[in-house]
Amino acid sequence: MSEPTAVLSPRAEAEQLAGELIGDRADAWDRAGELPLGLLRELGGKGVLCAQVPAAYGGLGLSSADNGELTAHVGALCSSVRSVMTSQGMAAWTIERLGTDEQKAVHLGELTSGRLAGVAFSEPGAGSDLGAMTTTLRTEGDTVVIDGRKAWITVGAYADLLVVFGRHGSGAGAVVVPTDAPGVTVERVADPMGCRAAGHADVTFDGVRLPADRLLGGAGLPVDWLVTSALTFGRVSVAWGCVGILRACLRAAASHAATRQQFGAPLADHQLVARHLAELHVAQEASARCCEQASRCWDENSPELVTSAVTAKHLAAGHAARGAAAAVQVLASAGAQDGGPVARAYRDAKLMEIIEGSNEISQLLLGKHALAVWS
Repeated sequence: MSEPTAVLSPRAEAEQLAGELIGDRADAWDRAGELPLGLLRELGGKGVLCAQVPAAYGGLGLSSADNGELTAHVGALCSSVRSVMTSQGMAAWTIERLGTDEQKAVHLGELTSGRLAGVAFSEPGAGSDLGAMTTTLRTEGDTVVIDGRKAWITVGAYADLLVVFGRHGSGAGAVVVPTDAPGVTVERVADPMGCRAAGHADVTFDGVRLPADRLLGGAGLPVDWLVTSALTFGRVSVAWGCVGILRACLRAAASHAATRQQFGAPLADHQLVARHLAELHVAQEASARCCEQASRCWDENSPELVTSAVTAKHLAAGHAARGAAAAVQVLASAGAQDGGPVARAYRDAKLMEIIEGSNEISQLLLGKHALAVWS
């Protein structure tokens, strides 16, 4: 009599699928600067790319905690795929947060059926200072008109849809734009340093006209209010992705140190190498605990969520950048060769200190919080 087949949780099924589809292919994708579109559509169609979307819209309905561990799992395999998850998740969350019932049914259904989406915040003159955005969303009767240029949009080269933020009246708004709409021009960013296969692109909107029902709710509210909601999701996702980077580095460094012989002994027996491994372990543990706190705040709808998300992203990104550098040091020439997980992590992790709020922006936000709480 055969043993009953174990029933996997939705998160475990998603992790298994991602592991099977990604395997050991990340280095080849990184060198090529391209992810297979079929891979992304399959992951998207199974709800993996925006796993917190409720089941009513075709999603997996994962908690932030479970989606975080899924994100770390994918991040340990391929940061470019994880970047797509972050972007798709941000787009889905923005639609879920701001959309009408009809908009959510239409657009969230698209994102859990294999269509791909990114979020367009930054511009050539508005990176950290998103208040300087010049892209405009103008309502004319039953039409919304989009004009402007967005820079470094993750997934832009693959996206079917972009959630575009811009000026709307005296405030800001967000509109769902098909990338094949007349007036949309997508230009791939050439040779990005990190997450090289994530499809970074610059996108121009030249008099793009769409039905007004593409404009999400909240139009006219302050830009900070609208953007913070989406960025908070992105910061939690990036932080968990950094946990994945640290786990990949720790695995590679520990394996190398245990098997590589120098001066008649394994590298791990040398105290200065053991110190690198210890610091990597501590960095992974601290980052994971901080991410767990941010996800707990998300799942409990805590007023501390925004600060917890910034804290987790700042801490985990810094640890990932330093941890990847330490892993390169342990592997030495073996870690410095392009096409390996440690060299890839070294480049990818640096990008994590910039996206979804640079280290400096995070420090400014956390400094204000510290003054408000502790002074």
